Amino acid sequence: MTTIMIKPAALEPEAAAAYLAISAKTIERLERAGEFPKRRQLSGRRVGYLVRELDEWLESRPVSDILPPPCGA
Repeated sequence: MTTIMIKPAALEPEAAAAYLAISAKTIERLERAGEFPKRRQLSGRRVGYLVRELDEWLESRPVSDILPPPCGA
C-alpha cells in the first residue's frame, strides 16, 4: 500500500499556531490588529486559516538580525 502525504488546505487556530511556531494568543492579537490573515468559516461551527495565506504571512515577516549565541555560551 502506498502512503500519500497531502498538505492540508486549511488549519484550525491551534494547528495554525503550531505550524507557525507562535502561540494561539499571539495569532488572536495579530488578527485583531489586522496584521494576520483572517479566519475562514470551514463549517457551521469551525473556523480555520488557509495554509497558503499562513505561508504568505510567514514569508512577509522580516529577516531577524538576532544572532545565535557564541559557541560555548
